[in-house]
Amino acid sequence: MTYRRGSQQFELPSASFRAQLRAMDDSARPGSFAPPRGHVMAAFLVFVMALLAIGLAVATADPTTLAVIPADQIRAAVGLLIVAFTFAVLMQGRAQGILRAFRDLCVWVLLASAFVTGYNYRDDLLALGSRVAAEIAPPGSLARADTQTDGEKAVRIRRRPDGHFIARTELNGFTLAMLVDTGASTVVLKPADALKIGIDVDKLRYSVPVQTANGTTYAAPVRLKRVAVGAILFTEIDALIAKPGALRDSLLGMSFLNRLRSYEFSGDFLTLRI
Repeated sequence: MTYRRGSQQFELPSASFRAQLRAMDDSARPGSFAPPRGHVMAAFLVFVMALLAIGLAVATADPTTLAVIPADQIRAAVGLLIVAFTFAVLMQGRAQGILRAFRDLCVWVLLASAFVTGYNYRDDLLALGSRVAAEIAPPGSLARADTQTDGEKAVRIRRRPDGHFIARTELNGFTLAMLVDTGASTVVLKPADALKIGIDVDKLRYSVPVQTANGTTYAAPVRLKRVAVGAILFTEIDALIAKPGALRDSLLGMSFLNRLRSYEFSGDFLTLRI
């Protein structure tokens, strides 16, 4: 830009040149040091990844394994994370303002406190989540039930609209929907379900008389290597294979239910315990 005064002519610095001069002047002021933003971001990412790793470990670990971790070690680990991120936030604060740094520090301290509190009350939170899931789950779904003693396993099954309880049951590695029937003396499979789990129904001997709503029929005795309903697992369960057309639903009968510590019908739920 040219400025003329009388017979004299002056060259004025450009706007970009003036901006560079201001930036150089600001950098020369005392206390104006700003740490590289990449370092601050790296510290932030390390902190977040550490929290995610701890949360994933807590969510997937066996509660009995978590119980043996000393509480002092857990508090020390969380404390180190808080200190490390506090340092990063304060370094960031020199460039962006102490008030903003203090705000960020408070937010992360609250998040860390919430994480520690959730870990301490993980069993109660899991039980609450299971109760909520059981209420909103469709009929026949399995949900974790509250346990009454240490080491106990419990499963809740929601009643279907027709009044029956259908349990998603794992037999020899295959999942079947089975009708819970306390009137059946044993587990009884219809032929289609027997085929699904690998039983050759054509080679069976149908020699056991069975009373059904349509009268007396005959079934073939078998032994199931593995029968599981949720977390409840039994092996070597006696069962029968019904003739074609004798059953509409496979039955989860007393040869399974008798192995339970208890089973309880309460409202719309059936609770199984071992």
